[in-house]
Amino acid sequence: MQKMEKNLHIDVLDRKILSILVKSAKTPFLEVAKLCKVSGSAIHQRVNKLIEMGVITGSHFSIDHKKLGYQTTAYVGVYLENALMFADVLAEMKKIPEIIQCHYTTGQYSMFIKIVAKENTHLKQILSEKLVAVRGVLRTETFMSLDALIDREVPIEI
Repeated sequence: MQKMEKNLHIDVLDRKILSILVKSAKTPFLEVAKLCKVSGSAIHQRVNKLIEMGVITGSHFSIDHKKLGYQTTAYVGVYLENALMFADVLAEMKKIPEIIQCHYTTGQYSMFIKIVAKENTHLKQILSEKLVAVRGVLRTETFMSLDALIDREVPIEI
């Protein structure tokens, strides 16, 4: 992976393409081409190059969880019994669909996860029945999100 990073060359056109696509991944390549003043095939080739380089790791739709009935968002610091259990705990957490992010962290927690739940009772069920049942989880500390005020990608400098 380090070898590929040394070969990264992202020029002004690549950055302009990224700045357009980060705002909306649905922007048609021909529209991106028009904005960049190049051909559609040039955009297609550049995007493929950025994918191969690992700069673009996917495209997805952002979903408003609340509109699907998930009214509660919580962040949970997870303490492990033993740091060597990290991989096993992670594998089990991947089986809990309400866990939508997991970070390996420094500091007091071994892991920091984001959970969406239908309401507080559902969150309590996830924490008390699913999460603490994961072998290796010693204890958790939960932070409720009242509202997400900033949710964005890193700015692309051109």
